[in-house]
Amino acid sequence: MPQDIKTLGILFAVGLIAGTINVIAGGGSMLSLPVLIFLGLPPTVANGTNRVAILLQNTGATWSFHKRGLISWAWLKLAAPPALLGVVLGTWGALRVGDLAFQRILAVMLVLAAAWTVWHPMPPPAEGDARPPSGMRRWLLIGIFFSVGVYGGFVQAGLGFIMLAVTSAFGLDLIRGNAVKVTLVLIFTPVALAMFAYGGMVDWRLGFALAAGNFLGALAGVRLQVLKGQTWVRHVVTATIVVFALRLLFTG
Repeated sequence: MPQDIKTLGILFAVGLIAGTINVIAGGGSMLSLPVLIFLGLPPTVANGTNRVAILLQNTGATWSFHKRGLISWAWLKLAAPPALLGVVLGTWGALRVGDLAFQRILAVMLVLAAAWTVWHPMPPPAEGDARPPSGMRRWLLIGIFFSVGVYGGFVQAGLGFIMLAVTSAFGLDLIRGNAVKVTLVLIFTPVALAMFAYGGMVDWRLGFALAAGNFLGALAGVRLQVLKGQTWVRHVVTATIVVFALRLLFTG
């Protein structure tokens, strides 16, 4: 029992950090996923369990954006259908890959995500509330959101960076881009979570311990962002991700 309490406490603390990071810079799953693995969960089960925290965290974030009228429903109508199709495919792949193979893939993704935070910081805000593009650019964006769904269904870690880069590149300001990000993740995460649960790949007890920390961490992140700023947090996150990635590469 003491060991169980210690494990739940560790996950709650990691959730606090991950939730804070997600509010400030994104990429909280790049910390929570390795920790779940190091606490003894098989990598594929850790991948499914992490979705419990993602679901609860984005529920609160979406509600907060909705109250402030910042959600672009035109973007979500465009993004949700292809992303939902993609997440089914990505989750199907995650359920069928072996634990060691997934661990290696995750390690590589963590290294790439860490490199992204160093060499490609968040783009400057666009002006105004841009509408989704039309013509060929619209079809390109549909294809991108399908790929976003595949990636989110498979691993999720680092997805926030990708989505904000995409929405900014297509003219959406960072605040509304973040609102689209959390709402789209909220829309497709129940699908991924249901598939993982059906495959027996979710530890609900550990998932809810992590989720409780994520929820409170998201609230704390707003204040920490004001006090410390994004640059300081990015340095800490990047260093931690590299350590976890190296551990994953040379473990198992």
